[in-house]
Amino acid sequence: MLKRNLKKILITLSLTAFFVGCSTAKPDKTASAPKLSDANIAAIVVGANNIDISAGNIALKRSSNTQVKDFANRMIVDHKSVLASAVELVTKLGVTPVNNDLVFTLAEQSKNHEAKLNTLTGAAFDKAYIDHEVAYHEAVIGVIADQLIPSASNAELKALLVSVLPAFKAHLQHCKMIQKALS
Repeated sequence: MLKRNLKKILITLSLTAFFVGCSTAKPDKTASAPKLSDANIAAIVVGANNIDISAGNIALKRSSNTQVKDFANRMIVDHKSVLASAVELVTKLGVTPVNNDLVFTLAEQSKNHEAKLNTLTGAAFDKAYIDHEVAYHEAVIGVIADQLIPSASNAELKALLVSVLPAFKAHLQHCKMIQKALS
């Protein structure tokens, strides 16, 4: 239990560090995160959705658990939809996503996670995939609410971010339910 909680904390911290960047200020509840441009937000949205799509594809190939496969399929469908909406919006707005060191860090973390998933099978795979999905969705929900929405300059981009939050929260509840069933 302690090992699982520590792993979850580390995943959440690493994802949060990705999204808010390195700060020299002491972390506290009143400290504000760095302001992100709409181009930075677009890159984060594209990266985050691609990561969940990729992990879902691995789960479809490696899991034999119906609940896990159904969840993975839902992640692929929903995140492709969000990605398509985001790409359509930034194209309409003429915003080109701007990658930075944070986007590359997230990509590297995803690559490492996927490499680990590709070594697992059976119940070990299902647990690793779902545990990561829980931590990932918790982190992403916090980042969308606390960082991306407040930083978005464009009203349409902000509205898109607000509109996806309920789906991310539903994903979190769904994967927590599966996590509980796997325990």
